[in-house]
Parts: sequence; C-alpha cells; structure tokens
Amino acid sequence: MNIALWVAQGVLALVFLAYGIMKFVAPDGLPEIMSWVYDMVGQPAAMAIGIAEIAAAAGLILPGLTGIQPRLTALAALGLIPIMAGAILFHLSRDEVVNIPFNVLWLVMAAFVAYGRGRLVPLRSR
Repeated sequence: MNIALWVAQGVLALVFLAYGIMKFVAPDGLPEIMSWVYDMVGQPAAMAIGIAEIAAAAGLILPGLTGIQPRLTALAALGLIPIMAGAILFHLSRDEVVNIPFNVLWLVMAAFVAYGRGRLVPLRSR
C-alpha cells in the first residue's frame, strides 16, 4: 500500500507542479485546452490557483522525504479535492467534456492519498 501511495503522490505532484507552473507563469501560446486561464478566470485568479497547485505538489512529496510534518501530505491531497471538484464543474459549464475524465482521475487519486496517508499508512516523523 505504501508503494501505491508514493506512486500516486508522485504522479499527482508532477501533474500539479506542471499545471501550477503553467497557470502561475501563463506563458504566451498557452495550449488551447488551457485557454480558460486567459478567457474566463483572469490572471490574478489563475495565479492563485497555480500557487495552490504548486504548494500541493510540494506538500505531497516534501513531508515524506524530509520527515518534517508528515501529516501535511494528507492535508495537501485533501486540498486538491475541492480544486478538482471545481475544475469538473468549470469544464462542465463550458461543455469541455474531454477534460473531465482527467479531473475525475486526479480527484480520485487525491482522495486515495488523503485517506491512505491520513488513515491507512501515515508517514512517520523522523
């Protein structure tokens, strides 16, 4: 179970680090699938979401590697659940159904990590 949790944490951390950087930096020529950063949400809100996603990525990995405040891993994963629920609702409102399966996958993985690290196999302090 510990290995499955670490794999899920790693995948989520990579995904949210990449998405967070794209939203925080908002480069020119952003892919069409992420055009909502410019169209609907606006730069300040997109940057806030990006910062939250980058912080979550760090929170999924660093407490386990350092042994400092390992309970933060479950909380970081828990914090991704409303972000992904909001993303699902947002994409539904824009009829972007192609994005929703990934949002559901990330939500389920975050719930797995939150429950697993909170109840099943908590990380230990050093």
